[in-house]
Amino acid sequence: MLELILCSLLTILPDYLFRRFVQGKRIGREITFFSVWYELRWGITGCLILTLLLITTIFYFHPSTTSATSAFRTVPVLPETNGRVAEIFVQRRDTVQKGEPIFRLDSTEEQAALELAKRRVAEVDAQIVMAKADINVAEGELQQAEYAAKQVSDELAVKQQLFDQKSGTVSARELERLQTALTGAEGQVAAARASKNAAEIKVSTLLPAEKASSEAALKQAQVNLDKTTVYAGVSGQLEQFVLQVGDIVNPLMRPAGILIPSDEGPRRLQAGFDQIEAGVLKPGMAAEATCVAKPLEIIPLVVTGVQDYIAAGQLRAGEQLVDVAQISKPGTLLVSLEPIYAGGLDGMTPGSNCIVNAYTSYHAELQDPNLGTFQRFGMHAIDTIALVHAMILRVQALFIPIQTLVLGGH
Repeated sequence: MLELILCSLLTILPDYLFRRFVQGKRIGREITFFSVWYELRWGITGCLILTLLLITTIFYFHPSTTSATSAFRTVPVLPETNGRVAEIFVQRRDTVQKGEPIFRLDSTEEQAALELAKRRVAEVDAQIVMAKADINVAEGELQQAEYAAKQVSDELAVKQQLFDQKSGTVSARELERLQTALTGAEGQVAAARASKNAAEIKVSTLLPAEKASSEAALKQAQVNLDKTTVYAGVSGQLEQFVLQVGDIVNPLMRPAGILIPSDEGPRRLQAGFDQIEAGVLKPGMAAEATCVAKPLEIIPLVVTGVQDYIAAGQLRAGEQLVDVAQISKPGTLLVSLEPIYAGGLDGMTPGSNCIVNAYTSYHAELQDPNLGTFQRFGMHAIDTIALVHAMILRVQALFIPIQTLVLGGH
């Protein structure tokens, strides 16, 4: 309507003034209801054409959308394993802090596995103590074998000397017996030394490895036990938390509730614009919004990001080929906006629907001295007609309470 009124001031009004004051035609006589079209046909036609061009220019260079919302993140409350609820620590709509327990699953099996792992660690510790005792035993047997071998060796040396002196008191058969006894004694020394080395290797290598494996199994059992208690990953408020003791919770099928984080950083709006405006929307553009949750208020914004792809075109691998013709509804261009001033979105309920206008500005381009006259005029005109769109947004902000409370039937 504003565009039509503006265009009529440039077309229909001059046409009427010419016919009224120059040609002398009067309303009710020469200009009647039936002759309006014929008399003002050039002005009406020019007004309609100019209105269409003006509306097209405004909505292209200063895009608008009603698909805008203050998006917020939700975190599903899920355990890492299946189980039956044994204990609940909070209630629905409670505010929880990060790391606070929410509920606990039945942990009988995990506690048994943990106790078994502890017993295994204690068993390995006992084996280490026994292995150290075996080292002492092997040391004693080695010393005994070495002493016996030395005794046989000394006796053999003495009798060999007597045999060499041909004293007649030592026979060759006795020397052979002592030589055999010495070989056996040396074998016992080697066996005792090997037994000692085996015991030392068992203490230094085998049992520590077994203990490390047992301690790892103990830690794994403790981790599995800890998984039975679900903690809050972030601070926030619990919603749709209707869990009861005895319920079965499955991380793939049934979450326990939803946690809405309380600290999401700077608030922002997510808006979906038509695809035709992809060439106009750029980061850094100025924008304005009016939201249902904050009626009669205009929020200055700035475009901080434009998604490089449209979600409607995404494909997911499946059993059948996708026919593009099945994607009948065109997707929108996702744009992120943040308030220019700190706290601009404070007090607005997350998820509220908003109307957003973005404004193209050629202020930087107009500083170029080499810019042509027609280009300069066109850029000035585009920047100027943004005022019309800004006025429309303010009219919409005034009309939102009436449309919602009165015309909406509430």
